[in-house]
Amino acid sequence: MEPNNELENESNYTASNYRTPDGAPSDIVIFTITSEEKAPGKKTMPARELQLLLIRRKRWPFEGQWALPGGFCDEDESVYDCAKRELLEETGVADVHLEYFNVYSKPKRDPRGWIISHAFLALVNERYLAGRRAQDDAADVRLFPVSEALAMDLAFDHGDIVRDALEKVRVKMLTTTIAKQFLPAEFTIGELYQVIRTVVPDFEEPNFIRKMTSTQSREGILEPARDENGALKRSNRYSQRAAQLYRFTGCEPKLSIYG
Repeated sequence: MEPNNELENESNYTASNYRTPDGAPSDIVIFTITSEEKAPGKKTMPARELQLLLIRRKRWPFEGQWALPGGFCDEDESVYDCAKRELLEETGVADVHLEYFNVYSKPKRDPRGWIISHAFLALVNERYLAGRRAQDDAADVRLFPVSEALAMDLAFDHGDIVRDALEKVRVKMLTTTIAKQFLPAEFTIGELYQVIRTVVPDFEEPNFIRKMTSTQSREGILEPARDENGALKRSNRYSQRAAQLYRFTGCEPKLSIYG
């Protein structure tokens, strides 16, 4: 809506005619998959769990509560650059590729005023979080199982942001090759299936191995691993019976509702 009846133009425009937000923070949702050996020495796949990076707030508002890393965008930076800076300043985590996924503008979402937040997400290997440490206005930084984090009373509307991000990352797990970040270069189909189900527990495919090793279904995304002589490579790393090893080809699936 125009501030008055005068037609606005380059010569009479002034920002003071408009109410501007009191802040535009970036909030960052970082997921990872942790892996822990169930029984050392036994041939069984490790226990994997989807976890979320949270900080404990040091200051008002919501002092002492757990929240997503994030903070206010400066006038001379983009919201993406703000997200990278705040992640580093609050958790010590750097070099993580962040993906923008939503904006949060519900009235009264923040007691400090009209605050419009831009949310970013990433699903990264735990090695990128190895140097995490609380700093700046964070009293603590910690990984939580996603199921536990969703049951917590998170600051602001961060519970809603986490739920939305979780749905996004589950779609990515089923429609891209993001699973390769949590697998060795050569892996069994059973390992791939476990990683997928760690992020998407409802995913059940009894014929997963057959479908993924079928040329028609695989469509060049996976290929059997072979040694220098061209012989198929197998592994009994997690089973008594050796299983065929596979690797991603580097091809990303192109999906279409019409294809």
